[in-house]
Amino acid sequence: MGMFTDELYFKPKLQVINEDQIKQLHMATLEVLERTGIKLTHPKALELLAGAGARVEKDRVRIPSWMVEDAIRKAPKRIVLGKRTGERTVILERDKSYFGPSLDCIDYMDPATHKRSRFISPHVETTAALCDALPGFDWCMTIGMADDVPADIADRIVARNTMQFCEKPLVFCCKDTNSVKDIYDMALLLCGSKEKFDLAPTIVHYSEPISPLVYYDPAVDKVLFCAEKGIPLINFPAPQSCGSAPATFAGTIVQASAESLSGLVMHQLAGPGAPFIYGAFTTIMDMRTSIFSYGAPELSLMTGALAQMAQHYGLPFFGTAGATDAKFCDAQAGAEAAFQCLSSAAIGSGLVHDCSSWMDHGNLVSPEFMVLVNDVVTSVKHYMEGIPVTKETLALDIIDKVGPGGHYLQEEHTMDHFKKIKYSDLFERQVYENWKKAGEIKLEQRLQELTLEKMKHRPKPLSDDVVKELDQMESAWQ
Repeated sequence: MGMFTDELYFKPKLQVINEDQIKQLHMATLEVLERTGIKLTHPKALELLAGAGARVEKDRVRIPSWMVEDAIRKAPKRIVLGKRTGERTVILERDKSYFGPSLDCIDYMDPATHKRSRFISPHVETTAALCDALPGFDWCMTIGMADDVPADIADRIVARNTMQFCEKPLVFCCKDTNSVKDIYDMALLLCGSKEKFDLAPTIVHYSEPISPLVYYDPAVDKVLFCAEKGIPLINFPAPQSCGSAPATFAGTIVQASAESLSGLVMHQLAGPGAPFIYGAFTTIMDMRTSIFSYGAPELSLMTGALAQMAQHYGLPFFGTAGATDAKFCDAQAGAEAAFQCLSSAAIGSGLVHDCSSWMDHGNLVSPEFMVLVNDVVTSVKHYMEGIPVTKETLALDIIDKVGPGGHYLQEEHTMDHFKKIKYSDLFERQVYENWKKAGEIKLEQRLQELTLEKMKHRPKPLSDDVVKELDQMESAWQ
């Protein structure tokens, strides 16, 4: 069998733009930053930018191309995130993809009653623990905004409870630098020390410029604080084609890239080499409804192009997939989520957020949707493993042994390999008569039952001393 190599692997790959288009989009991004620039009023950031060579005229900052490219060179090409246990689980580099849920929804769909209500504190524990239980999700987010706690401290309470009930790395959003500091202090407590945190950060801060091309001061404060402390930062605008961005997809991509990279320049001036994650939530305004669409195919198309731009820059990327404009776990929700997740994985979209709970264009958390998309994501991950071609998998000896007209059911080779097939706890494959005898249970009922079962999970509890210290921290926020 010497004609066959020991092993050949190929990862399925999708591209939505080619190398020439990437170069053209990059040059256009540089043109926007040099010619149009950004609006910025933050005194320290203005001082940093002017001192480094940007052209500052009142609140307009124009950034020369060499400054942008210098910042890209300084930023880490690889970021490793860890669980609160210290285990390094998310390695952001090249075209790897890691899936996680969504951020700051305001409503909650109860899987037992299917009634919709405001998202409140108990739902934080429920969704965080469910994320911890679902193997398709590699990291977590502050999934909902707790409506039952004071608004001034809600971001910190949600982050605290999420970290308590989910061991996975956390991406969080918050209102100001004081909140970032408090969440960072909690992360240091849970992982044990600053040194352990720096080896595998357990939290990532999510910040947004305002499209088109505007930074407000509290966001800039957070960018600079994260650079100083070495907290990984996502700088993630949300340009909407036809509304806050050009109606053309290329124009939206260019503006989005300029918005994210302008934050990179500030970030690297404040902390050269600090961990930075590039990206943008690029979608369309549905001109029939005016909504910011979370299920549009153009979202995946433009996100895919930006993922390729990130790979061109060598920067870690924050992507989007697994969201839907649907209000329920129906066929629309499943179709939109599956299309987005496979597209993102095949392109290689880094940290892929919204996989599980952003329904009704970003308003609704549904544990059932989390379980549904987890099954989609595990199928996508299985697909992305490709087809290993080795002497063992080519199976020439066993084909010859069984021969024409035989079967493989009792072969040791079958026993060695059949478990590598992906089996779903949600989607059924029975023949019709057996399905009828089993109770004629439809997908919706199976999904509800599986969700309620998965919601019983809780991670290993924190020690009493750590919980007590978290309580003391929380009491100081009042």
